[in-house]
Amino acid sequence: MGTPGRAPETAGDTIPFRFQPGGFLLVLSGPSGAGKGTLVERLVRARPECVFSISATTRPRRATEHDGVQYEFVSRDEFERRRSAGLFLEWAEVHGHLYATPIRFVDENVRAGRVVVLDVDVQGGASVRRVRPDAVSVFIYAPSIDALRERLLARNTDSPETVERRLEDAPQELAQYREYDYLVMNDELEPSVARLVSIVDAELARVRRLKPAR
Repeated sequence: MGTPGRAPETAGDTIPFRFQPGGFLLVLSGPSGAGKGTLVERLVRARPECVFSISATTRPRRATEHDGVQYEFVSRDEFERRRSAGLFLEWAEVHGHLYATPIRFVDENVRAGRVVVLDVDVQGGASVRRVRPDAVSVFIYAPSIDALRERLLARNTDSPETVERRLEDAPQELAQYREYDYLVMNDELEPSVARLVSIVDAELARVRRLKPAR
C-alpha cells in the first residue's frame, strides 16, 4: 500500500539527492529614475548565475556610458536590419529611440542554466511577456514622482525637457505594476537589493525548474 499523497514508486526509479536549477528570463521594468540599472548591477554582483542582457539601441550614448556595457549603440539602419533578420526577442520605440533584446544571448544563457536579466521599460516588458510567458517579471516601483525627479536630475544625463517628458509618462508606467509577478518598492537601496535577490533565490528553487544533477 502506497504512502498517502505520494505516487507509487516503480521498478528502476532512482531518487536524486542533488539538483541543478534551470535557467530563466528575469524582466525588470519601471519608469525612468526608478533605479533599475543600479539594482541590476547589484544583483549580478550578488548572484554569479545572473547575467545581464545588453540591449541594442539607437539612442545616443551618454558621456557616462560605454558601448557594449550599458547598451550596444547602433544606427537606425543597423537596428532595422537586425530586426528584419529576426535577431531580436522584442523591440520597442521609447521617446523616439529604438531598443531591443538580442534573442541569441538570451536563449544560449537560459539553456546553460543562467538567469538572464533584462532592464527594459514597461513597453518592452509587455513585449517580453507576450513572447516568453514563462519569464519572471519584477516591477521596480518608485516611492513618488518627486523621488523620480530628484533621481533623474541627480543623474545629470538628460536635458530638463527630457526629464519632464519622462516624468509625464511615469504615472501611466507605474500603473502597469499589476501586470508583473513581483513588485519591489525601491525606496532604500539595500533592502531593495535584498528583496530582488530573494526573488531570484525563490525562483531558482521552483521544482519545475530543478533537474537531477549528473
